[in-house]
Amino acid sequence: MNEARFDDVIHAPVRLRICGLLRRVDRLDFAVLRDALEIADATLSKHVKILASAGYVSSGKAASSDRSDARQITWLSLTGAGRSAFDAHVRELRKIAGPSS
Repeated sequence: MNEARFDDVIHAPVRLRICGLLRRVDRLDFAVLRDALEIADATLSKHVKILASAGYVSSGKAASSDRSDARQITWLSLTGAGRSAFDAHVRELRKIAGPSS
């Protein structure tokens, strides 16, 4: 287990929420994540790009059997480094917050 560590990249509110949602799953459809966060495509893209540049998020496109057209779905995942960084960040936030009563 990594030690607790505050991460400025993850801490921005939208990026913290992205990581929190991605932490629970293997991968998530871009549109599903966008809708869950109630943000615009451009806003999500901007934050995903920052997380990807840090090595925390990966993306890939794949066809869906649910679609009748040729468009592909963009899937997002936390990388191993992203999971470790998010977990360490959450541990640090818990240290900062102190024990709950």
